Amino acid sequence: MVDLSEYLPILIFLFIALALSSAFVFLPMGVARLTGTHNPTADKLSEYECGFPAFEDPRSQFDVRFYLVAILFIIFDLEAAFLFPWAVSLDLTGWPGWITMMVFLGELAIGLIYAWKKGALDWA
Repeated sequence: MVDLSEYLPILIFLFIALALSSAFVFLPMGVARLTGTHNPTADKLSEYECGFPAFEDPRSQFDVRFYLVAILFIIFDLEAAFLFPWAVSLDLTGWPGWITMMVFLGELAIGLIYAWKKGALDWA
């Protein structure tokens, strides 16, 4: 038979976490309603996405450059994530590790040049 009393601290911790997170979410909303700072206006209730106002028709076309810049950010963020461990372990990997990283950086440079030529970085 399993002794369930060992799980009591975990249950207490979960209850305290649930109570605190609920307090952090719902207490400010209740205070705002009670003190009168809850004042919704048309500007506050309007949708705001990607730096431009919402469309009239949700099926209308829009510019894809926002997503291209986000994808480029992720790619170059991953590049930075790969560069740090490579730099730390360069003495262990030697020339093969250096050549491999230069090939990786070359591929990223080619991708950046391609995105630049396609106009993914132009905001005009």
